[in-house]
Amino acid sequence: MEDIIELYCLPYDPEILLVCMDEQSRQLIGETGKIIAAEPGRPERSDYEYERNGTANIFMFAEPLSGRRHVSVTERRTASDRAEEIKELAEVRYPDARLIRLVCDNLNTHKIGSLYETFPPEQARRIAKRLEIHYTPKHGSWLNIAEIELSALTVQCLTRRIPDIEALRNETNAWEKRRNENQKTVDWQFTTEDARIRFRRLCPKFNS
Repeated sequence: MEDIIELYCLPYDPEILLVCMDEQSRQLIGETGKIIAAEPGRPERSDYEYERNGTANIFMFAEPLSGRRHVSVTERRTASDRAEEIKELAEVRYPDARLIRLVCDNLNTHKIGSLYETFPPEQARRIAKRLEIHYTPKHGSWLNIAEIELSALTVQCLTRRIPDIEALRNETNAWEKRRNENQKTVDWQFTTEDARIRFRRLCPKFNS
């Protein structure tokens, strides 16, 4: 836990970037009836019947010190899908960064091995050398700022029915553009000292 907190307290460095990553699945739900438009004093209404159109996956990348984030929508959430996202992160969005400190949870798909399973060894090694992965502890997903961004995305953008993956991409792209234009940074104030007080019962005790 302290490892993650200390990362958030470091100053911004364009050559050594801090990026948080998280993901969530999204059910695609279409309308079967006509939507009733909003009226004064009455919100937009939908028929209670709907059709299920499968699921999609949302990858969230958040750079807390600069206020930038990126949302990617994929059909699946496999180790190869994540490896492709990491490749784009390193080689397309941040090609000039010397090091990328990546915060993520400890899923089996979040291992360096997924790069070697997806790309030739030389390419996988080239990407891996520029990554420094920091895993959130068990039950510590609240430490991942990308999870906070996913919550904001859900509340601000995904509360209605979205029928297909293209509509989901359009919605998330618009949200990303608006939020990046506003440069919504994260003012992280929870320090290691706070953690040691709050979670004192979890710290080892030594006899004097």
